[in-house]
Amino acid sequence: MNRNEIPDGTSDGPADGKGHLFIMSAPSGAGKTTLCRLVLDRFPDMLYSVSYTTRTAREGERDGVDYHFIDTEAFQQRLTENEWAEWAKVHDHYYGTYAPFLEEATASGRDVLLDLDVQGEMQLTQRYPESVTIFVMPPSAAVLKNRLESRGTDDTDEITRRLVTAEKEMVQKDRYHHVIINDRLPQAIAELVAIIGRHKH
Repeated sequence: MNRNEIPDGTSDGPADGKGHLFIMSAPSGAGKTTLCRLVLDRFPDMLYSVSYTTRTAREGERDGVDYHFIDTEAFQQRLTENEWAEWAKVHDHYYGTYAPFLEEATASGRDVLLDLDVQGEMQLTQRYPESVTIFVMPPSAAVLKNRLESRGTDDTDEITRRLVTAEKEMVQKDRYHHVIINDRLPQAIAELVAIIGRHKH
């Protein structure tokens, strides 16, 4: 079963029967993807919100796992029907989070983890103000730069662009309920698990 499917039957949700939305944001290179994967390992009952996009799948990407790939007409129709919890248009392609999935999941008592940028978090929390928001910070700008360079996937101009974007995102950290500094991974995941555990129970 995919982690974004809503199973039938009983759930392991909170006592009031309603699940939580956990939103994680971070600048590129801060380690958010790794932390999200580890959170899902630690909380096997938690669902992951897979975004929708109108761009074509890249090599190795799987529909329903990396993204839900749909056409522009279908995306715009759902936009008209107010079914996107948050959305954006980037380089002529739409990206969005499907609100009915979030609502069905939490209504069934399931918690949902979302990986969103700062703009997406702002949109989604306007619709779901009870969401738990977590911002992941790098130890320093220098460490972030080193992490981006060590990937070996971006040229100098792209790294510079990502660092500029990171600066703009990091000044928004105080808007979030929780801030985690990802210096040492074991400590960061321990803090993250503790935060989620407190809200779940």
